[in-house]
Amino acid sequence: MDRYDERDTIFARMNYEVDSPEYCDYYSRHPELKEVDDELRSKPDLCDASSLSYDPIEASEIRSNFSLIEDLRPLCEGKPSSGKLHVEPSDITDQIKLMALDYGADLVGVAKMKPEFYYSHRGRHREHYGDEIGDLLTYGIVFAVEIKKEMIDTAPAMTAMVESSRTYLKAATIGLSLSYFIRSLGYSARNHMDGNYLSVLPLVASAAGIGVFGRHGLLISDRFGPRIKLGLVTTDMPLTGSRSVNVDLERFCSNCGACSRECPASAISGNGQEIVNGTSRWRIDHELCYSYWRSNGTDCGICMKVCPFSRGIGFSQFMK
Repeated sequence: MDRYDERDTIFARMNYEVDSPEYCDYYSRHPELKEVDDELRSKPDLCDASSLSYDPIEASEIRSNFSLIEDLRPLCEGKPSSGKLHVEPSDITDQIKLMALDYGADLVGVAKMKPEFYYSHRGRHREHYGDEIGDLLTYGIVFAVEIKKEMIDTAPAMTAMVESSRTYLKAATIGLSLSYFIRSLGYSARNHMDGNYLSVLPLVASAAGIGVFGRHGLLISDRFGPRIKLGLVTTDMPLTGSRSVNVDLERFCSNCGACSRECPASAISGNGQEIVNGTSRWRIDHELCYSYWRSNGTDCGICMKVCPFSRGIGFSQFMK
């Protein structure tokens, strides 16, 4: 599997201001995306007053949550304390997992990081545009925060996006707490949170046993289905990896197809799996998906809402 370039993500592309150096560079290399991206930029932004389900109080909470996350961004990286404390990998792993749960995580696992789990280049923010990602820390502590069912059941209304913003913020603070602790022991630690990822978190979470991928492209967990937001702390502290989940949902998702049928943008493939970036999976049209977000004014969530695993059917009948 090749490493994915963050500059190619829809969220990075939407940050490129027209005629800026980043904009000119990116579309000189990807002219085929310029027209569709410019059209997306012309749409009202998320939480705009023209949104179909606009509520001024809910919109204010969403904006404030993401504003706080942005203010926390400089804290994601820091120097470790001088003097590295010796730790036993299994013992410190158990302690880290307990700490993550105490800080508010609902699921937690550890993965040995592979190069393909990291983006190849940064692209989300102007100051780091095009920077090659070379500091590939060895282990990833990945955790999930539950998205409340009663909130996601309102999707695509703005109430569901309120919950989305709350879980992003919760994941950010959990990761910051863990990374500060690890650095206090003398080891490198980097928090990955909304708007500031160096890694493709669902790939790490899958390797760490948090869940498996479904037709909608979301990671499905045993306890909560796709109703989760992920956080990640990467570190060079020696840890013990978790086992991946030995579950095959291809037949179930192939027969179900609820997310594909209910997607208002027709962004989720109704066909079988394809080879995408070297792996077999269902294709998602990210441009169609995001176009609906901008038209509706929220981050949708319908695919998450209609997924049977969101209603707690679990993995027991799908174990290999």
